[in-house]
Amino acid sequence: QVQLVESGGGLVQPGGSLRLSCAASGIISSIGVMGWYRQAPEKERELVAIITSGGITRYKDSVKGRFTISRDNAKNTVYLQMNSLKPEDTAVYYCNANRVTDSSWGKGTLVTVSS
Repeated sequence: QVQLVESGGGLVQPGGSLRLSCAASGIISSIGVMGWYRQAPEKERELVAIITSGGITRYKDSVKGRFTISRDNAKNTVYLQMNSLKPEDTAVYYCNANRVTDSSWGKGTLVTVSS
């Protein structure tokens, strides 16, 4: 099993920036795709960004050009740099890691964008 711990959430004003981190531990060999998802109040969880072990990335259309996902395989950590934040980005952000045998989730970190 892979354990994931997110950090970096908080309260930020519109237009501001935050950097989320997700540290993986446990049986981390063969982790393939890692990603960030988010869930706003009364809404379903949605994909924000994913990154493969080789560094290929994909983004939700509404965050393209504002968010950047990156990965440090040596540190077993994935990051989400969020710039030009908007109130509609407010959500709990979850880290996800996938192996052939299973998919693991962190407990989430709250991001609130408000003035």
